[in-house]
Amino acid sequence: MIDPQSFQDGRMLMIDKPYRWTSFDVVKKLRGALRVKKIGHAGTLDPLATGLLILCTGRMTKEINNYQALEKEYEGTFVLGKTTPSIDLETEFDSCQSTSQITKEQIVNATYEFIGNIQQIPPVYSAVKVDGQRVYNMARKGQKVELKPRTVEIKEFQITHCTIPEVKFRVVCSKGTYIRSLVRDIGTNLGTGAYLSSLIRTRIGSFALSQAYQLEELLQTLSATK
Repeated sequence: MIDPQSFQDGRMLMIDKPYRWTSFDVVKKLRGALRVKKIGHAGTLDPLATGLLILCTGRMTKEINNYQALEKEYEGTFVLGKTTPSIDLETEFDSCQSTSQITKEQIVNATYEFIGNIQQIPPVYSAVKVDGQRVYNMARKGQKVELKPRTVEIKEFQITHCTIPEVKFRVVCSKGTYIRSLVRDIGTNLGTGAYLSSLIRTRIGSFALSQAYQLEELLQTLSATK
């Protein structure tokens, strides 16, 4: 049962973010559908990623930082042997390397080097700000961007299936971790390059994707309550 007034007062909401929607697209759409002024999300998902997005409305927006601080779990697929500037399929391929020499054992062994506290440089196609500008805007204009490494924690990095060049994985990590950067770095480690072909955020803290609303279903329900 959805009580529209509860969103005005303040509520946490879990959404399964659709493919190719930005996190802000979801916020904007729900701001109108819920008729709320205060609404925000607790951790960006890339447009080409899907999965759990936590939003807060009204008084609950004060809790956004607490939700952002929770550990995250992802499942996805990366592909060895090719790279793109965005490290996913947003941009065109810019390099190609053979993967014939790579074994599953090498891939699994490479993951061990990324478990624990690591230094990670965010992708240039990301929402990080430099001099007040989002770096993805600078990258799309062809401007050079230099980003500093930051400390993140990779708690688990598991290879769940491997049919080279495609590799399926599961990662549990701290806030601020970029899975695309992790894929870029493991591709560099293996000497083949890599890009992220799919990504799903399955969990934030104790909140699971299975608990989330499908966006279109929620919008239809909200429309019916008006």
